[in-house]
Amino acid sequence: MKADNDWKQRLGVVYSTNPEYAYDRTGAEEETETPEPSRQRLTVTIDRRNRGGKQVTLVSGFVGRQEDLAALGKTLKVKCGVGGSAKDGEITIQGDFRDRVTGILNEMGYKAKRGN
Repeated sequence: MKADNDWKQRLGVVYSTNPEYAYDRTGAEEETETPEPSRQRLTVTIDRRNRGGKQVTLVSGFVGRQEDLAALGKTLKVKCGVGGSAKDGEITIQGDFRDRVTGILNEMGYKAKRGN
């Protein structure tokens, strides 16, 4: 159970001497609504930088909630049979699966194009 006075939620807030002051969290986190798949423009590329020479397939351009990104990432990882991650609006799939991932995304209704 979270404490009502959690200091990590209030980083960057100036101290108040008013004893009746209550920190308002309503505008702190705004979740963006995930648009339908046909309105998403995803780019599937391969990336080798800062990965010790290993190749990863990178799906970028996702707009929406973190939960939806994680669900899409899990679906892609399962269908490709490999590992990866989904964070910061990007899905990382281990290995070179550009063609397969682009095909899967197009079947799911996303507007996906293959980069480099």
